[in-house]
This record gives sequence, C-alpha cells and structure tokens, in this order.
Amino acid sequence: MRVLVTGHRGYIGVELVPMLRKAGFDVVGLDTGYFDDSDFRAPPDEVPALDLDLRDVQPDQLRGFDAVVHLGALSNDPLGDLNPNLTYDINLHASVNLAKAAKAAGVGRYVFASSCSLYGAGADGHLDEQAAFNPVTPYGESKVKAEIAVGALADGGFAPVYLRNATAYGVSRRLRADIVVNNLVGHALTTGKVTMTSDGSPWRPLVHIGDISRGVIAALTAPADAVRNQAFNIGRTQENYRIREVAELVAEVVPGCEVSFAPGASADARNYRVDFTKAEKALPGFTPEWTLRAGIEELYAAYKAHSMTQAEFFGTRYYRLKVIRGRIESGELDKDLRWIE
Repeated sequence: MRVLVTGHRGYIGVELVPMLRKAGFDVVGLDTGYFDDSDFRAPPDEVPALDLDLRDVQPDQLRGFDAVVHLGALSNDPLGDLNPNLTYDINLHASVNLAKAAKAAGVGRYVFASSCSLYGAGADGHLDEQAAFNPVTPYGESKVKAEIAVGALADGGFAPVYLRNATAYGVSRRLRADIVVNNLVGHALTTGKVTMTSDGSPWRPLVHIGDISRGVIAALTAPADAVRNQAFNIGRTQENYRIREVAELVAEVVPGCEVSFAPGASADARNYRVDFTKAEKALPGFTPEWTLRAGIEELYAAYKAHSMTQAEFFGTRYYRLKVIRGRIESGELDKDLRWIE
C-alpha cells in the first residue's frame, strides 16, 4: 500500500514513519519543515516527500496513493491561539481540501488525526464517540468542523476514518516539551520540581505516540467497511488521569523531585475523561501497549541519557509556539506561516 503521510517530520510523524515501513507500507511524506531544527538525539528517517505546503495540494499530486494519513496541523492549543484564522485555514480548510483532492485522485482511504480535545469541557463520566462536542479552543473546534466536512465526502469508494487521539506523550526525535507529560518529566529532571500551571484537578486522557501509531496502522489495514466514516477514540480507558496524579507519578519515577504549583495556578477549562472501548473492540488490529508509568520512565531515561539541561529544555527548540514565533521574528515565515524565499 502506498501511503502519503502529512506532517511526517513532526512529533508523531517521525516515529510513525518507521513503524509504517516496518509493516510493509510504501511511505511518502509531506511536511512544511517548520520544526526541522528541533531534533532530539537523532534526525528523522529520510523518505521521499512532496515539496508542498499542505494548503496547496491538488488531486494530480495524489494520484497513485492508496491512502492518506493526515497528521499535519498547527499542533496544539497555544499554537492555535497564535492566530485562530490560521488554525482554521490549516487545520480545517486545508484538511478538507486534502480529503477532496484525495477522493478526486482515487485514493481509497483517508486517516484523519483528530483529537479528544473536541470534547473540550466534558460532562461527568467517560465520553464515548457519541458524546456531544464541546471544544473550548480554536484547535478543538477545527477538529470538530473538519470531521463533519470530511464525513460528507464518504461513499463506497472513499473511506475516511477519524482517530480522536488522547493527549500524546512519549520520546520522539522531534521532541515536544509543550505537552503535559513530556513537560512535567523535563521539569522534574532539570529543576527538581514537578511544576504544574493548573491546580491539578482536571482530568485528561493520555496516550503514547507509539499507540497512536498503532491506531493509524489499524485504520489503514482494517476492512474499509469496518472504518468507513467512523470515529475512534485512541487510548485506553484506564489511562485517564487527573493532572496532579500525573505529577505524583513523575515524582515517583524521577528521584529527588517534589510536586509544586506555579504562582496563580488555577483550574483548566479542558477537563474530560474518555471511553476507549470502541477502538479496543471494533478497530481490527488495534492493541495499545503503553501505560503512563512506562512512558514516564521512557522519557526520564531519554532525557537523562541526553544529559538534558535546564537551558536546553526551556529554550526554543522543543516548544512549537516558540519555534514558530522565532521563525516569524527572524523573517523566515510571513504572517500566514508561509516560507519567505
């Protein structure tokens, strides 16, 4: 199967690509390269790639592909808040246009990296795929609207599938320090404190990027009728945690650190627990493997082996918003996040 992976040089993409190749897929990438100076320990694998901005994809460029895996996006809430219009241009309009181009080119499957953040401020209990949408950020809202618009394209020859990933964590060669577990472990190692910016009460579902990748492979290999126009929450039901519980686990793993709260820490509006039963039972081939504790241990070992310093961890390299702002300020990107020649 020939697969186009957008965002193949991003946090998840660089670790998904070798898993896809090991599983026998012929992989071609598409990535703007915003974070090409953000390597952690080693560079990504080299794979053939389309030299395109996601917003410029046309059907002719997708002919010959069997599937598209769409990871490419402005990748988190703070980055989405940088310019909400750009969030919708890239995460919504470009995602829908990519699906339309794929369908027009005869691509049979479209795997969309959605997010549990579209549940936003969730109701009590565990939310399954039928739960109401309640996004509280432009990022979450863009995922809702993209799912709805792409769903209108589904038919017997075009099978979109939406993977609503829990909050990701884990070691990657394009490390992100701006997501909660990765951030707390880095704080613990480099400062001796697990510092939380919220009061620690919100619930959050968590998933390792290896299990997100397993979800993608399952969505590509499952019978089309099993996934056509279906949403699957990706994670494990037992892997819902209050943020303070995450901090306590980090403190158990990282020697000599203590849990602390940042000045003015308050409740986070994003507060939800998620049910992952559907994916575990109805997404053929999907078997998540990671637990939060194992992921924390992996991160701690990787940071320690890298001799991660406080200056490096809190610098610009591993924070998506800092990287983008730096490229704008240096004149590399314009206000629309297009490269300046």
